[in-house]
Amino acid sequence: MNGLSTLLLFVGLFLLGGVYSFAKQKQSKSLITLLSIGAAMCIVAGVLRLEVWN
Repeated sequence: MNGLSTLLLFVGLFLLGGVYSFAKQKQSKSLITLLSIGAAMCIVAGVLRLEVWN
């Protein structure tokens, strides 16, 4: 299941890039917040699935 962890990390980083892009374009704060939460959830899930902390 290492591929799923990599995919989650990749999607999380992709969403972070979207957050940066939307913040630069001064999009709505609710959209930026939603993308930030989604990115954080993907990155945390990917790191936990890699079992870095164990």
